[in-house]
Amino acid sequence: KRFSIFALGIAPYINASIIMQLLVYVVPQLEKLAKEGTEGRQKISQYTRYGTIFIGAIQAFGMSFMLANAGGQGVLTPFMKDHFPRFAILTVLTLTAGTAFIMWLGEKITEKGIGNGISLLIFVGIVASLPSAIVQTFRVFSGDALFYPKMFIILFFTVAVTAAVIWIQDGVRKIPVQYAKRVVGRRVYGGQNTYIPLRINQAGVIPIIFASSILLFPGLITNFFGNYFSMDSFMGKITQFINTVLGPSHWVYLSLYCLLIIFFSYFYTAITFNPKDLADNMKKYGGFIPGVRSGRPTAEYIDRTLIRITLVGSIFLAIIAVIPNILISWANVPFYFGGTALLIVVGVGLDTIKQLESHLVTRNYDGFLKKKSRLFK
Repeated sequence: KRFSIFALGIAPYINASIIMQLLVYVVPQLEKLAKEGTEGRQKISQYTRYGTIFIGAIQAFGMSFMLANAGGQGVLTPFMKDHFPRFAILTVLTLTAGTAFIMWLGEKITEKGIGNGISLLIFVGIVASLPSAIVQTFRVFSGDALFYPKMFIILFFTVAVTAAVIWIQDGVRKIPVQYAKRVVGRRVYGGQNTYIPLRINQAGVIPIIFASSILLFPGLITNFFGNYFSMDSFMGKITQFINTVLGPSHWVYLSLYCLLIIFFSYFYTAITFNPKDLADNMKKYGGFIPGVRSGRPTAEYIDRTLIRITLVGSIFLAIIAVIPNILISWANVPFYFGGTALLIVVGVGLDTIKQLESHLVTRNYDGFLKKKSRLFK
């Protein structure tokens, strides 16, 4: 009767971004294009948009099959037998247009707003569903003899995961840096001691978003086309197997989820943080790490340090991402606001607050994270 034109959400854009970022490291032409500065990055962004439309069209076509399916029996209604081509074309155009609009909105938020637009859209979607999730949880537990113990378990792990995410997002490894004194005219520059703050979780919540999107994609395909195969057929058994092993509580799903989080933590950190550029800038302005030679040795030292702390951060991120799912399954607690959603909400919220704080400080305003506000002076 009524169906959202934004049903595909931002998933096609995320999948296209993952594929394009992987291709940049595999295809020499794309790697060369990525190093051409702003113009090259704009072309790669344009290719990502094309990929989003392509993936969105495929998913929309699969969804048209699902919508036309009468009662999940793989049988088209008499109306659909005569009008399915027109219905499929209309569904593909509508849902793909919805995905394109969300992609455009996310890019505009990134360009003219604060923070990563795509992450903020996911954040808003999760927060919007939070009230109904809480109500549904209370509804399931109503009349249960273990109502209070189960609610205590949910509350405890919600607070624990939130605290863990805040801790890992704010954790840094400080590398000391000294700047040599320089005399320019009558002025003396440099001579101060500072540090390079390497974040334990340099990639933020991006690895979780990428990992969950990849694991969600096979399930979407099997849900779209699975009802058109008999359970005893070869394709039916494959569909059933995929749906089973990619269940949120299955050990295969949890193992793949952990591995993908660790992989994308390294992958995204390698894309966004370049130790060589940092070492070159330090050398240019007379900075050096005590006990480490300037130039290439400095870049290698920073890279080794980053690899070690990224391993710790990614493993910790993977653990706090899967533990809520394990406990929810083990205790049979149908918590509708799982660990992944909680990680994304807390992580994106913290990043947005920090960016707002930096914007306020650069414009000579008091940040709202200051320990002493003017109200209490």
